[in-house]
Amino acid sequence: MKQLKIKMWSTVFLCVLILIVAAGLGTVAIEALDIVAIFGHKLFGMILPKDLSANMVSIFWTIRLPRAVAAFLVGGALAVTGTVMQSVLRNPLASSYTLGVSSGASLGVALMVIFGMTIPFLGKFSLPMIGFLFGLGTVLLAISMAMQLDKSLENQTIILIGMVLSLFVSSLLTILIVLSKEHLEQIIFWQMGSFSAIKWGHVFVLFVIIVPGILFLMYFAQELDIMTFGEEQAISVGIDMRRMKIVLITASALLTGTAVAFVGIIGFIDLIAPHVVRKIYGASHRIVLPMSALFGGAFMTIADLVSRTIISPSELPIGAVTTLIGAPFFAYVYFNRRGVTKKNA
Repeated sequence: MKQLKIKMWSTVFLCVLILIVAAGLGTVAIEALDIVAIFGHKLFGMILPKDLSANMVSIFWTIRLPRAVAAFLVGGALAVTGTVMQSVLRNPLASSYTLGVSSGASLGVALMVIFGMTIPFLGKFSLPMIGFLFGLGTVLLAISMAMQLDKSLENQTIILIGMVLSLFVSSLLTILIVLSKEHLEQIIFWQMGSFSAIKWGHVFVLFVIIVPGILFLMYFAQELDIMTFGEEQAISVGIDMRRMKIVLITASALLTGTAVAFVGIIGFIDLIAPHVVRKIYGASHRIVLPMSALFGGAFMTIADLVSRTIISPSELPIGAVTTLIGAPFFAYVYFNRRGVTKKNA
């Protein structure tokens, strides 16, 4: 237990360090003492050193820091939803994306961009809101269709319906893009993901949705532990599997839809984080869920740092960076699972 606590506190310290380093690095590097001075000035009204320009303060506080915090929140949300979905569906390759969150959100955003629509009173938040609503709506539709075919909501039924619906929605998106080629670049760049437009207002909205959402999912840690042993085991101890799946899948879709709506499609974080965290901290969801949030947040922050510095002053879509790491990992998990299955057979 003592060793586990050391690992956890070390992870927390490392995450804080990664956030500060990510906010300090860029085309113009900001030294550690200057970062401390900026925090002191912004939080406690301390006087800035004379050699620290207002431009440097603005770069750190209004551009880099909100971007780093947003990356951490989004990464944490995706990692936690991946953990939950893998446990609920008992599939190491499952995620909210499997049920069509990304394709649904992409379709909503494409419609907004092509037809130039906005939601009254939301302004710049119109695009994220539409992406979120379409992503969540796709998942709810997948669950509804699965319930019509299978009242008990078997895992394979949910996954199959989700994948079919996701492919159908993706086809609709492709047709829209072909019919409106002038918006092709904008839609594709959004699909690859970017934190370049993030401001403190976006961070606030992400925070008030993602943090309570993660805490809500952590409340079901014991149920998730039981569900990993199989549905019969869960039912035998009194868990309403049908209701529990709907609650957990919908909550996961809410977090994923929020993340996707603000920064676009970013894959593989929800696949990588749960596997790595379970290897390090064990299988208990009481530990795995918060550690997945921290690991996913740190991973996304580093990926965003790489995306904006590796070919500076240009920027890579962050989805390309996570995919370069995630695709080989996906293949490793898939073939390793097949190897274990054949060995047991």
